Amino acid sequence: MDPSIAPASRAAVVTPNDTAIVGARALYIGTAGDVAIALRRDVDPVVFRNVPAGTILPVHAAIVALTGTTASNIIALF
Repeated sequence: MDPSIAPASRAAVVTPNDTAIVGARALYIGTAGDVAIALRRDVDPVVFRNVPAGTILPVHAAIVALTGTTASNIIALF
């Protein structure tokens, strides 16, 4: 199967940080709130507002920024 469309095979808890590289293929949001994500490490984060609990955001997340993130219990999917 093409790895770019294969389901996730690994997961890890995310602690939002303005500089730490996550490199996830998607994010599971456990507790509702805003999620600030830099799609590449060389761009400013964009804020996904009011993300409901239980949502899987299908975006490449290079960085999950602490600044602007109010959601919690975030899990990175690889």
